[in-house]
Amino acid sequence: MAYNHIETSVENGVCLVTLNRPEIRNALVVEMREELSDFFKSLQHDASVKAVILTGEGKAFSAGGDLSTLQGISAAAGRKRLQVGHEVIHSIMDLEKPVIAAVNGAAAGAGTSLALACDMIIAARSSFFVQSFLNVGLIPDLGSIHFLPRLIGRHRAMELMLMGERVTAEQAYEIGLINRVVDDNSLLDQASSIALKLANAPGMAMGLTKRLVNRSMHADISETFEFEGFVQGLCFESNDFQEGVSAFMDKRKPQFNR
Repeated sequence: MAYNHIETSVENGVCLVTLNRPEIRNALVVEMREELSDFFKSLQHDASVKAVILTGEGKAFSAGGDLSTLQGISAAAGRKRLQVGHEVIHSIMDLEKPVIAAVNGAAAGAGTSLALACDMIIAARSSFFVQSFLNVGLIPDLGSIHFLPRLIGRHRAMELMLMGERVTAEQAYEIGLINRVVDDNSLLDQASSIALKLANAPGMAMGLTKRLVNRSMHADISETFEFEGFVQGLCFESNDFQEGVSAFMDKRKPQFNR
């Protein structure tokens, strides 16, 4: 499969995967989701790759869903779109090799979900995380509802999801959302240093450790995804979502139904 939305390279057993649509802040358009899923699945059988780094080109890790493509979407089409995203999350989690998210700039909405699916998160000091879904009348998707309470506890997770406020890299570290905060200009160097160390670890034991940890923590994620697709489909057809997207495009405060 030829890739137009991601770039990949391998050196010393470490694969660098770069989301490469900087003009839309690496929004997770359907084509990018399909490419990510295909590539991560292929890595399982690539003996030259021992560890993976996932990052974004330009000033953002990922802005999440591309709202410009969602106006007027039906519940059925929305559910199908989410299922493509669910395949990405599963492909990262099912890969029996460590995946490090190197977060540069914004990780918004589903961009945060993508980072959370990885095994470690290293964040640039200027980066931030935001659960921006409710700001446009949607529920958190691509697994954030599943991941966040398990990582930082129910109350903190609810605050992030309901308030929709930015969390700086330092704040994300303090609440246990990420592993490390590093200077912007050393992000990839730091992530590469960790990935290289992991690439030289015993691969079978490391892969099985990941498999067992995910099994113990995420046994019901498929059920969560099923409900997520149904509920988000309802939100896609709501007046609040239409208003939320319009307000976002117009750069104004939305007037939601009360």
